Amino acid sequence: MNISNQRVTGHSFLEALYRDGYYPDRAVDRGKEILLRLCERIEADRPAELAALYVLTQAATEEFNDLQDDDFDIETVAREEIAENFWFVADAYGFADADVEELIATRDW
Repeated sequence: MNISNQRVTGHSFLEALYRDGYYPDRAVDRGKEILLRLCERIEADRPAELAALYVLTQAATEEFNDLQDDDFDIETVAREEIAENFWFVADAYGFADADVEELIATRDW
């Protein structure tokens, strides 16, 4: 599935992590893939309310939890960048009132 949302296709996901040499590009690439899959799920499922969006974002958060277990140390800088990107996705799909903490409520980082 191709992403049709122009804000999303023009966005540089996890840009701060790519610029920071501390984070391996291969791990950041995997994080970017998680966020892009989230966008695809949102476009496919078209959540009508925040509760449905939270189900999707929290599932993606679980994927970040697994990524951390593999090879990605999600510390303060990464936490902030990832959270900001989750909020960007919510806003891009019309959920500007989403609570960022609820978007990533299942995180263990």
